[in-house]
Amino acid sequence: MTTKTCLVTGAGQGIGRAIALHFAARGANVVLAEQKAETGEAVASEIAAAGGSALLVETDVADPQSVRTMITRATAKFGRIDILISNARWSGLASTPVQDITDADWQRAMDVNVTGAFHCVRSVVPGMIEAGWGRIVILSSSTVLSPPARRPYVHYLSTKAALIGMTRALAVELGAHGITVNAILPGSVETGADRPSPVTTEQREQRAREGQAIPRVLRPADMAGAAWFLASDEAALITGQSIAVNGGSQFN
Repeated sequence: MTTKTCLVTGAGQGIGRAIALHFAARGANVVLAEQKAETGEAVASEIAAAGGSALLVETDVADPQSVRTMITRATAKFGRIDILISNARWSGLASTPVQDITDADWQRAMDVNVTGAFHCVRSVVPGMIEAGWGRIVILSSSTVLSPPARRPYVHYLSTKAALIGMTRALAVELGAHGITVNAILPGSVETGADRPSPVTTEQREQRAREGQAIPRVLRPADMAGAAWFLASDEAALITGQSIAVNGGSQFN
């Protein structure tokens, strides 16, 4: 990976931060696409302090021009993007009954979670096709497999289900160019991020004990290993797959 450049969206906290640190520690150049400059700067500083190479670009993935600018800066510094970890999501979503979801909230969820992923994929694919090699890893959610009872999230689940369809379609379209496309479906991860959630740390611990084959609360770093494997040559023939990293959860 010392010759590869990895773009991580939503890299300033939680799962994105853990993946960025993991790749940088193993020699990859990392592009940190993050809307919140202060959190992105903190991750860039961590990588630099450990001797890694990172470029922070303040980016709104829902804005196609912002994504184009980010890609221009990234390729100017590192040459090309070899790996895309599409992790950015709108963190303002709260559990809401379908009849109470506003048009604005529905649209924002789609704009960031789905259209934002599309913007990033569309921007990196030409370089990957030219190189004859590429890895795209899209972060979806295990809640798509088992929607949480008594927690209405139709806007969130709809976006995450769309990403699985996107993954499968892209895998078929891009495979002949040496590009693999896979999805990671995290379980209930204790990210420490400042976002609305009806699930407390204590509840996650209880669910891990009662509903997971591996009774441990999931952490952001647990997703990084899966992302690293899917981006490696060892996973060259794995594409179009949705891999749940949820401790063997029976419910979410």
